[in-house]
Amino acid sequence: MVLWLRVAVLALTLSGVGAFTSIGGSSRTHADITETAVLRVTTDVCRAVAHAEGRSFSPRSSSAEDLLQECLGSARKGEVSAANFKAALNQIYFQNGLVDRDFADSDRHHFSSEMFKGGRVIISLGVNNVKANINRENFQAARENLGRVCHTLQDFYSHSNWIEMGNRSPYANLIQPDTPIINIADTDTPTCSDCAEKTCRDNILPQILTDRVLTSGYISLTSHYKPKGKCSHGGDRDLTSSRHPRGGISKDEDTSSHGYLHRAAADVAVSATVQLLEDIRAAAGDNNFLRLMGITRSSVLCFVIDTTGSMSDDIAEAKRVAFSIIDSKKGTADEPSSYILVPFNDPEFGPLIKTRDPDVMKARISELTASGGGDTPEMSLSGLQLALTGAPPSSQIFVFTDAPAKDMALKSTVIALIRSTKSVVSFFLTNVLTARRRRDSGQDQQQGQGLAKRATNSNNELYQQLAVASGGQAIEVTKATLPQATDIIVDSSTSTLVTILQTVRKASDSFSFLVDTSVRKLTVYITGSSLSFTLRSPSGVTQSSSVTNGPLGTLQAVGNLRRVQLHPETGLWEIKIDSSHPYTLKVTGQSSIGFIYEFMEPFEGPHPGYAVIDGLPRAGRSATLLLTVTGSGGSNSLTVEEVSLVEVSGSGAENGTPKRLGNGDYLVSLDRIPEGEFIVLVKGMANSSLTPFQRQSTTEMRVSQITIRAQANATLEPGVPFSLPFTVATNGPGGPYTITARDDRSFITYFTSSITLESEGSGEGRVDLTAPSGTPSGTDVTLTIDIEGPGAGDSNYAVLRLSVVTKVTDFSRPVCTVLSVSANCSEDCSGSQWELSAHLTDGTGTGIQSISRRLGDGTLTTTPSTGEGGVDVTLATYSASCCSPEVEIVAVDAVGNVGTCFHSIRPPTTAAPITAIPASSPRAHAPSLGLCFLASALFALCSASGGL
Repeated sequence: MVLWLRVAVLALTLSGVGAFTSIGGSSRTHADITETAVLRVTTDVCRAVAHAEGRSFSPRSSSAEDLLQECLGSARKGEVSAANFKAALNQIYFQNGLVDRDFADSDRHHFSSEMFKGGRVIISLGVNNVKANINRENFQAARENLGRVCHTLQDFYSHSNWIEMGNRSPYANLIQPDTPIINIADTDTPTCSDCAEKTCRDNILPQILTDRVLTSGYISLTSHYKPKGKCSHGGDRDLTSSRHPRGGISKDEDTSSHGYLHRAAADVAVSATVQLLEDIRAAAGDNNFLRLMGITRSSVLCFVIDTTGSMSDDIAEAKRVAFSIIDSKKGTADEPSSYILVPFNDPEFGPLIKTRDPDVMKARISELTASGGGDTPEMSLSGLQLALTGAPPSSQIFVFTDAPAKDMALKSTVIALIRSTKSVVSFFLTNVLTARRRRDSGQDQQQGQGLAKRATNSNNELYQQLAVASGGQAIEVTKATLPQATDIIVDSSTSTLVTILQTVRKASDSFSFLVDTSVRKLTVYITGSSLSFTLRSPSGVTQSSSVTNGPLGTLQAVGNLRRVQLHPETGLWEIKIDSSHPYTLKVTGQSSIGFIYEFMEPFEGPHPGYAVIDGLPRAGRSATLLLTVTGSGGSNSLTVEEVSLVEVSGSGAENGTPKRLGNGDYLVSLDRIPEGEFIVLVKGMANSSLTPFQRQSTTEMRVSQITIRAQANATLEPGVPFSLPFTVATNGPGGPYTITARDDRSFITYFTSSITLESEGSGEGRVDLTAPSGTPSGTDVTLTIDIEGPGAGDSNYAVLRLSVVTKVTDFSRPVCTVLSVSANCSEDCSGSQWELSAHLTDGTGTGIQSISRRLGDGTLTTTPSTGEGGVDVTLATYSASCCSPEVEIVAVDAVGNVGTCFHSIRPPTTAAPITAIPASSPRAHAPSLGLCFLASALFALCSASGGL
């Protein structure tokens, strides 16, 4: 079980009213329940994938690191980082907890007040969204939708009387919209008796339990009213629990009104969540399910390339680098998990091209040509915006251009996206247009060089600011020397890339950094002009910037970049830089030891708790940081000793107090936050080697007196106008606050552009969007709302990911009719075969889109045909060795409805009656063997119960 403080941060309830939440004791929480189910199903999927690839699957422990390592089949220890895996899981957990904030008063989101049909609608719509998002490979949006659906599903078992009726298995109808929810108590039916005690064991009326009538508790923080005779939720904050009949029936915690059933409710909620995940898995397929969970071998390779007329040399170099990475890393642990390309010109930019196929990426890059462009500035920020919204969080993005940005108005939006996604952006700037002007002007060489330098600095200043904000670099080179600078792309194309130190300075300074035994490919990058430096190793050996190949490493200098590939040596390194000009210093390596973090803030309401901060943390306040460390051997093999918020351009730091929560999680309390830009610095001990480590975040953060809040759980229907309200508040001065809203699909039709606030005041606005009627279901929309205070003295932002989902009217699952089954099995199973053939159809629904086998080592073939009334029918034929006696066939229709059928030629072990297996039930938890293959009539029985 996850320790209580960690899950308290994810779904904290301060007073015992929230669902499956606790601030102590042994109670299980939403985060705990979700994590248990997610890791159980993910382990099963990893095992199935390994089996299909002919690999063994034996994780050394239950840690995320060992599961990831074994799932990906890495042969060498430390080849992959679990940071993306844990970040993906946290996205699910955080969104689960946000239901208590964003839908605090919605009974249907919590199955309160007997809102069973409304709760089932929430689940059905949410599952449709998840499946549509996965189908479009929009995995972040899918995770967010999944977290919210899990919360509502789990609340059913805590808030209803399902457990009190003696049920110890899930109510499958909740995730099967083609089956009814039956026997719900009507408004006039009393359900509870009076209970004056805090704990009420038997207050549900016996007749309600005997007749198996569904009811749930009413809850209100503002009114004592509830219908006569109805149960209350219970707890000190629920005012209805003091109205006759008093008491409550919630099982949120051990100390709740029905807390004696808390553990049973939590266990069934885990099983229900497993069912939900298995249904999503069946619709998505195993590989996409793993991508949903953030399990990928390496990072994403993302190029944003200027295609205007002067860029032919740069495009050729981008092609060379991309092809080199694709060819050299194909089949290795560092092979990119996907490839993204965003071309931009003037006035056109995009489209974003995303593929997992390296050959497709090669073909798309090969198609790029340099042409057009018109005037000097280009649409570089528009291209970068597309990349930031289309790439996964924490991506490395590389921009090639030789011109300034024409769309500088996007600067605040791009910075907001950088901070929201924590992606790193590096620029390769060749400035060929400046050189062309110099040649055309006829000026003498010295004067031309001076003008060119000033023009270049001015043109590149914006790119330098964006690079520093993201933790990337702005590299200024000529077209001739560009190939010497692009090794940084090769260095960064790995999921195990970690930053050990990064800083910005305007004058000479000295720096130190710790290198631990896990670090490989230690590299120092310095960008700036007219500088020199000296490196000192932990053993006292030195090397100056005038030495190309020395005892400490190899120096490469090109343009304004110095790159030093060091021979790793454990201990404290030092570097002294002499310069009278601004410069950046970055030290990176490859290591499985890393960290992720989020700033958290409390929220009020019927289920008060903590949530991830929308935008920047608040100025003038203490702060809470949720920190997760990852490392080879499991995150518990690491001990965090120091966590600091360090000024980016100075030596100031605010130290936090880390408290260990377990599973690599730490709760960090900070009395204050630096006023300027800062990063997060973590120091600790690798327990296995007893060596200290140091890691640093890359993204610049700062505080703001402005807050902006918008409800993230939003779904657009194609062709239907949609309005998203938001709230702005300030602790700063009163006056007009300027608002800008942008999205990456051009769906915005209106937004509130200005709000006048009083000091310490708040106001409301809205953004209207309309997705065109032809928008594919599952499309995600990244909406960025920027707000700027009076005099541009302060700003903040909110970044929301919305989904466009076509309204689903087909809730029927595919069905199947067996045509024949034959088996000729002997004691020597390897020499005998068995076969099954069946017809599969979706009737008049949206049509079967995929048929696959999930169990069995045999061969499945399908042949489409047309049946009576023109209905599409598919003939499925399966054959296998008798050594593989079981098969499960999975059919998925166009909207993600899943039908499954399990078949076994094993003889039944008992005389128990045949048991139908619901479509959404995980095979590991299915009752008996479900011998649905014996006849068409039995297949019909399975179909009626959710199988094929």
